[in-house]
Amino acid sequence: MPTVSPDPLSQVPEGVTRDELRRFGLTLLQPKNGYRFTLDPLLLCDFAGAAMESAIADLGTGSGVMALVLARMAGKATVTALELDGATAQLARENARLNGLEGRIRVLHEDLLQVRRHLPVSCCDLVVSNPPYRKQGRGRLNPDPAKRVARHETTAGLADVLDAAKYLVKPAGRICLVYHPDRLVELLVAATARNLSLVKLRMVHGTPLADAKVLLLELVKGRPTAALRVLPPLIVRSDGEQYTDEVRALLIGN
Repeated sequence: MPTVSPDPLSQVPEGVTRDELRRFGLTLLQPKNGYRFTLDPLLLCDFAGAAMESAIADLGTGSGVMALVLARMAGKATVTALELDGATAQLARENARLNGLEGRIRVLHEDLLQVRRHLPVSCCDLVVSNPPYRKQGRGRLNPDPAKRVARHETTAGLADVLDAAKYLVKPAGRICLVYHPDRLVELLVAATARNLSLVKLRMVHGTPLADAKVLLLELVKGRPTAALRVLPPLIVRSDGEQYTDEVRALLIGN
């Protein structure tokens, strides 16, 4: 989990915590016992490096952490965030309001399979997603509905995420995902079948000697104009306990 600072003076609804992301000046409400965001979406936002984009889509926003961070990073962008779970979508709307971003973040309680009902084709400069890593029928299903949707493919699978992202992204735009290394080959095969090309890749390791725990990747439509960039590995904790300087700066700023 990222380091967040609870605000003990604030009154929040029962069953909800109020946390701070200091680097971005954000306040985030999230369930005390339900699905809570991890480090992965913050790593993805940093990897995507949003700045000059005018339209961004977040497929599966959860409580809205990526939508909030990207709206801060790209100060003129509008963000459309889709979330399948109704209660979680409502919490994402409240987070947008709480941070004064309700005019730039639109949260849709919707399955990404229905994205064509709400947005026109090729409308986004950047599409991001932190999709579930586990296929249906693999691993133990979490009894909490929000956690189950976040961790296991439900109505939509990897192919559906790529289809939605391709539909939304402009010809010169980018698709950035955080995913599990075990499914990298599957992802690349599915992307190639959709004429999506890998242009940037970074592996994330918990410690210097550990296997990669997640990967960050960037796709574009069609043939890339430059060679694939494989970035140096990102190490989360230098000694298994303390965050590395890079991760600490990502969370709290320099």
